[in-house]
Amino acid sequence: MPLSSRARKLVAELSDQPKLGDIKKLGKEIKKDHDLAGELWATGEYYPRLLSTLIFDNKLLTEQDIEVLASDLLAHDEKERNQLSDWLLANQLTKSKKIVPLMETWQDHPSRVMRRWFWYHQARLRWTGRTPPPENSSELLDSLEADMPSAEPEVQWVMNFCAGWIGVYEPKLRARCVKLGKKLGLYKDDPVSKNCTPSYLPEFIRIEVAKRE
Repeated sequence: MPLSSRARKLVAELSDQPKLGDIKKLGKEIKKDHDLAGELWATGEYYPRLLSTLIFDNKLLTEQDIEVLASDLLAHDEKERNQLSDWLLANQLTKSKKIVPLMETWQDHPSRVMRRWFWYHQARLRWTGRTPPPENSSELLDSLEADMPSAEPEVQWVMNFCAGWIGVYEPKLRARCVKLGKKLGLYKDDPVSKNCTPSYLPEFIRIEVAKRE
């Protein structure tokens, strides 16, 4: 289907690899426009799709729609896919009272994108330091211990992130999280930028706990 004149204009405007801040500014100007978002997403292009993640109307997104979006993301390389995935999560999925309960059922979804959303959502529930913490942390840790070793890299990183925040905010489970990190050794030797916290679980937990003491 041919693009509307407005969509064509935006696609042309986004063709020069704009900064993410410029795309966010455009999104604020447009606000919600579900049809326009659909047109931009249908282009298959990275920057138009980024803008669409800001202007979808999540009230109109069904679980089937989300599964299609997740499938479409697989056409992008890992860096683009993760950026699009994170923007969809932050700007649409977590903002919907209808979608959040659905997201909590995606732990074993066939789509690795949707499993990543499940774990990122669980991590987000914890890094705010909410009191009391969610009640399912012990069960999640059972799953992390069983499934993290064989998870796809992009899902594995988010699972590790979730384990980190469980370890930071739930002292009773901290030793298990540290033990898991030592056993797997994930990200132990990764370079760490200045003022950033390493992803290696024992160090992540140690540093983040110290910040809060």
